[in-house]
Amino acid sequence: MASPFALTLLGLAIIAVTVGLLLKGKTHPIVAMTLIPIVGAVFTGAGVAEISDFYTDGLDRVMNVVVMFIFAIIYFGILSDVGLFEPVIKALIKATRGTPLLVTLGTAAIAIVAHLDGSGSTTFLLTIPALLPLYEAMRMSRYVLLTIVALSASVMNMLPWGGPVGRASSVVGPSPNEIWAHLLPVQGVAIVLVFIVAAIFGLVEGRRASTSGQTEGTVDVDAVAEDFARRQQEERAKLDFTQRKNSWVTWANALITVALIGVLVSGLASPAPAFLVGTALLLVINFAELEDQSDVLRRHAPTALSMAGVILAAAMFLGILDGTGMLEQIALSLIAVLPEAVGPYIHIIVGLLGVPLDLATSTDAYYFSVLPIVQQTAEAFGVTGMGAASAMIVGNVIGTFVSPFSPALWLALGLARGEMGKYIRLAFPVCWAFSVLLVLGSWTFGIFA
Repeated sequence: MASPFALTLLGLAIIAVTVGLLLKGKTHPIVAMTLIPIVGAVFTGAGVAEISDFYTDGLDRVMNVVVMFIFAIIYFGILSDVGLFEPVIKALIKATRGTPLLVTLGTAAIAIVAHLDGSGSTTFLLTIPALLPLYEAMRMSRYVLLTIVALSASVMNMLPWGGPVGRASSVVGPSPNEIWAHLLPVQGVAIVLVFIVAAIFGLVEGRRASTSGQTEGTVDVDAVAEDFARRQQEERAKLDFTQRKNSWVTWANALITVALIGVLVSGLASPAPAFLVGTALLLVINFAELEDQSDVLRRHAPTALSMAGVILAAAMFLGILDGTGMLEQIALSLIAVLPEAVGPYIHIIVGLLGVPLDLATSTDAYYFSVLPIVQQTAEAFGVTGMGAASAMIVGNVIGTFVSPFSPALWLALGLARGEMGKYIRLAFPVCWAFSVLLVLGSWTFGIFA
């Protein structure tokens, strides 16, 4: 087995090369996240059997997401094919009065509410399919939509049932509810900042629309809504299958969707079986013939399986980096290089680096490997465990859905038909600046003492 120093270098090299290839779009993510970590694993002395075990462990972490992803794509694809959301989107378009500012502010509000269940995958499933047609109709960037939803969900991840708070609680001792109560003022400020960021995006998108010949506030929203409806009808006219047109079918689709959303938000069932059952019901209700049911599955299978393949490749990446110990050694090395003089502020420094650290380590490595060391170091200088954990949560939570190694983010990109490189170029600087501002503000008011 390689030395800790070698594991650190190998891990950083694998991450740097993989992220670099993803950002530049030089190769498909499946290639980058499969072959590069395998090469690194070979250098550690791992054999075929060990690499296979690493992958199996990685699969355990992503399999539910893969199943959910496949059937969620097909589910919302069917609803799009039958035009269920068309009246809703038309009404939303008219409600914006042709103002991108109202669109982005509404996006933030919807995403914040949608993330009350603490699940990033559920939030993306509820928001992206519903809002993307509106953004397309308003000629707004899908990456602005992704960034606002990701930022809103990240802020809401401070809830006690969110992953970061639960992980931190298991390390420092106080219950998740106690940590959340301590961070509640920070979360309140963060929510306000989300709306400010959304407003800025709205103003920028409005300016961009005006330079392309569309004046903000003077857009004929009725014409935009009708154009959206016309394009939807043209797309449906190209479909090979025949669907039922009865009014009861529309009501059944709507009721099933409302029930599915209720199941997801309540946690009554996990998303994977919920979408499987929902997809089966939609197939039976909307298409009378086996051939039509098969046609609609074939129509959406390429998108669903393509993105599912990326998540399965991410299992190789995460499995190898975790199984070989590379992630843990990266975390330990990052702490070791800090000089002793920064001891009293180590939790602040790590918090300020929380977003980029999310691109270099997994969430588990951050909280289970870095946090204990930061806590022990900071406590020697009178900083409480609560203070250390708070700084690391506030700094890192904003980057939850920026890392290309987040399965939920790949789900969002698939739903929005976006590219990882373009998304990161917009979202990373925004989320890091947001995080730094929040950490410095919280530190000023003594939240991290």
